[in-house]
Amino acid sequence: MTIPDFRKRKAEGRKIVVVTAYDALFTHIAEEAGLEVLLVGDSLGVVVQGKKDTLSVTMDDMLYHTKLVAGAAQRALVIADMPFLSYQVSVEEAVRNAGRFLQAGAAAVKLEGGAAVVDRVAAMTRFGIPVMGHLGMTPQSVHQYGGYKVQGKAPDQAEVLLNDARALEAAGAFAVVLEAVPAILARTITQALAIPTIGIGAGPACDGQVLVLYDLLGLFEEFVPKFVKPYAHLRADALQALRRFREEVEQGKFPTDSESYH
Repeated sequence: MTIPDFRKRKAEGRKIVVVTAYDALFTHIAEEAGLEVLLVGDSLGVVVQGKKDTLSVTMDDMLYHTKLVAGAAQRALVIADMPFLSYQVSVEEAVRNAGRFLQAGAAAVKLEGGAAVVDRVAAMTRFGIPVMGHLGMTPQSVHQYGGYKVQGKAPDQAEVLLNDARALEAAGAFAVVLEAVPAILARTITQALAIPTIGIGAGPACDGQVLVLYDLLGLFEEFVPKFVKPYAHLRADALQALRRFREEVEQGKFPTDSESYH
């Protein structure tokens, strides 16, 4: 999967499937399952680091996990999230940090925001750095929104999001993530853009869908948004396996002769 391939999917009417990845093991599993796009999400702050939000995730954190995923990926397009304060301060710093992700092995970066980051997007793409936008419920603005809430319900808010999406496209973004917005608004934005939209809690009309890996595998159960569909329940399986291991060790049932060297 390349950036031109990604963009062509919209014209071809083929849905784009994206999942987050944070390490080499799950990268291999995702590729074996046929996933062609992997997002190294700053969601790792919550599902991997155990934080309440993504705001404390650093460039070093993201570069480390990007190297793990990009180093393991054989075919998938790897996109890296730009963490909080890695692009907000200045255009120059935004371009420099985006370039570091490409040096770490990513093929593109993703950043949150609309009109406020258009100059960053334009500068990055001018220097050959592919950029994916992110609108709607942008987790790095969680305090401004007063929590994780659906965005774009009011007509004026919807108009702002539509204009932001058009501005990102005009600045050179190759795709836009729409998170937690009404399905009818996501459809309107998708129809208005020539570039693909990737939905997460944005209904079925988007050109593709993304979910956090730990959510869809049923590993992270502390907070499960409405838009998440667990396709497995690995947390329950892991608990059962660990309890059996503990019990067998305590009862002297493990290891047996077959697990011993002779």
